[in-house]
Amino acid sequence: MKMPFKYIFKSFRSRKTTTAVTVAGIALVVFVFAAVLMMAYGVEKTLSATGAEDNVIILRKAAGGEITSIIDSETGNIIQSLPHIAHTQDGKQILSREPVVVINLVRDNGGLSNVTVRGVSEEIMKVRPQVKIIEGKMFNPDLRELIVGASIARRFPAAGIGREIKFAGNLWKIVGMFSTDGSGFDSEIWGDAYQMLDAFNRGNSVSTMTVKLDSPDNYQAFRSAFESDQRLNQFEPKIEQKFYTEQSEGLAGFIRVLGIFITVIFSIGATVGATITMYGAVANRTVEIGTLRALGFRRRSILGAFLIESILIALTGAVLGIFLASFLQFFTISTLNFQSFSELAFSFALSPVIVISAIIFALLMGIAGGFSPAARAARKNIVTALRAG
Repeated sequence: MKMPFKYIFKSFRSRKTTTAVTVAGIALVVFVFAAVLMMAYGVEKTLSATGAEDNVIILRKAAGGEITSIIDSETGNIIQSLPHIAHTQDGKQILSREPVVVINLVRDNGGLSNVTVRGVSEEIMKVRPQVKIIEGKMFNPDLRELIVGASIARRFPAAGIGREIKFAGNLWKIVGMFSTDGSGFDSEIWGDAYQMLDAFNRGNSVSTMTVKLDSPDNYQAFRSAFESDQRLNQFEPKIEQKFYTEQSEGLAGFIRVLGIFITVIFSIGATVGATITMYGAVANRTVEIGTLRALGFRRRSILGAFLIESILIALTGAVLGIFLASFLQFFTISTLNFQSFSELAFSFALSPVIVISAIIFALLMGIAGGFSPAARAARKNIVTALRAG
């Protein structure tokens, strides 16, 4: 099939103003579409980076998250007797019994927000070696001291080093700041587990228990030993990384559904704009269409020419929209995580899948907006089109 490609590109450049407006409209829609997907992916990426493949977190089966789980002291001791738990050089098991609670803190904008406070055991730096103290020092397990994640320190003035915050009827001094390179732990406050249990009058019952395996390959063996003990049938072991990835599904899914719904509404306007632009192109080039038909170009060639022109406009808008959306990766925002009921800071994240999805979305707008005008151009009678001039 012959296609007037030179004519397509010439026409694409000749109507600069109307084409630019249409490209801008599509670019805006693609920008919003990509931003929504980047936001959802950012949540998933942040929480999946929170866990480790060789860590196993244990919590109650019925618990939807850490704050609704309870593990008593006896159960914790049974778990410690299971095989394949890693040990330090001096023979101590590498694990952490962790009470998890949510408190309110005043944000930098003056509003209240929920923040996760986690009690951790003395072996926490071996359980989670990605944790680095970047300012101040580690808390003293014998004192009411805390270390705060980097994201918390940035957004909550009361969480600065040297400051004191009050919860559970006690004043807790912040002595250090830690970072885990942008994982969900950066949105938490940590203190000694036993200090937390004492402050909240929880005895020896913690929320979850995290153990490090001697090898990631031994997870199934550890799980089999866990499930074979009837005393543990109310509890469930999960690979830590998988657990935190699952914790992102609710929030990421909500962001996608709401964002795509809004984007679809915007896309209707962009599609209408593309349709108007292409109808205007057909009306202004009636004689040219007749000339092309007289030169031997078939109806399907004319249809293809105008449809490709519409697709080129959409593709240009897609590239521009994705380019603008890529700068969102430099921004960090926070929102309420539905699973933990606490604030989670995360960055927008771009992936090849998002880029491809955004391009396909733009091309669909281009096809939807250009098909009807292209079909109209293809149906024009040669003689009638030439007489229009």
